[in-house]
Amino acid sequence: MVIFGDTSFTSEAIKTGDRRGLKPEFEQAFGFCRQWLEGTDSFRVRTSGSTGSPKEISVTREQMLASVHATRRFFEIEKGSSLLCCLDTEKIAGKMMLLRGLEWEGVLQVVPPVANPLENMQQESLDFVAMVPMQVAACFDHPHAREALNRIKILIIGGAPVGPDLRERIKGLSGNVYQTFGMTETVSHVALADLKASGPLEYRALPEVTLATDSSNRLCVHSPMSGADWLVTHDVVELTSDRSFLWKGRADFVVNSGGIKLYPEEISGQIAPLVQELFPSRNFFLTGIPDARLGEVLVLVVEGIGDELRAERLLKAAKALLPRYWNPKDIRFIPRFCWTTTGKIDQIRTLVAWENE
Repeated sequence: MVIFGDTSFTSEAIKTGDRRGLKPEFEQAFGFCRQWLEGTDSFRVRTSGSTGSPKEISVTREQMLASVHATRRFFEIEKGSSLLCCLDTEKIAGKMMLLRGLEWEGVLQVVPPVANPLENMQQESLDFVAMVPMQVAACFDHPHAREALNRIKILIIGGAPVGPDLRERIKGLSGNVYQTFGMTETVSHVALADLKASGPLEYRALPEVTLATDSSNRLCVHSPMSGADWLVTHDVVELTSDRSFLWKGRADFVVNSGGIKLYPEEISGQIAPLVQELFPSRNFFLTGIPDARLGEVLVLVVEGIGDELRAERLLKAAKALLPRYWNPKDIRFIPRFCWTTTGKIDQIRTLVAWENE
């Protein structure tokens, strides 16, 4: 059964196109479910565009089914489980939540992809939910949603990395909570990391997923979800086995400073407590800028109005905390960041907009 808003539909009703009671905001999701139930063999989906221009690719029914079944095996999901889809169903993550509900023969509730999808949730508990970090953060800030969040048995979070502060809050939840690793090309996630575990996040592959790295330490994935060939990603990792890894950052964002490769995402996790102490609730990222002597140097970019005194304190504290080559050489302030539709900071658009001001 699929519940679009407050109207329930059986698979047979969806397949025959019986839209009685369907609100316009669920038309796209209903249409996708109907295509699936009619046996459509392939679907066109768009990538997020977080590190470049979005593009449209084709994924097959077999790839999608492989992902659905692997996730079920990983979490040992039972028939009749309750699921919530609160993601954009135009994107692969939202589409896969729809398919999990259909293929797992569960009770799937579909709601609009708003910031706080649990604010009006009446259901006692949910077995499986997927969200982006900003939705989880919004739920923590609302008493009713916070209680609903605590009643979720399995929560997967994707679309963007979970920050240190949010991870600490997540550890107080009663259910199991995982950060996902995947992309449109792998038809949603291919690995998951336990956010309630201590220490660095270690991602474990789904069943039938094999991992390797190339000469640049970029992750290579072989799986039925990504097709027959090895997929070379833009993610730099440290393999801990052929089925697990530690994520270092995006190869797209690597900063080559005097021949030393720096991974901004890895360093961000270390510097985050300092940023939150001196610039509370500010978004930030690390990036490289051209330098005549070193080729590139690492700089910290903080959202909001500048404060030179606190910036100097942060740089001084970072020198005492971080390895020598990890220290940002400067702090730049940008009034407002640009974001992707999946909740990631769009670094390219942010920097271009700032340079053009």
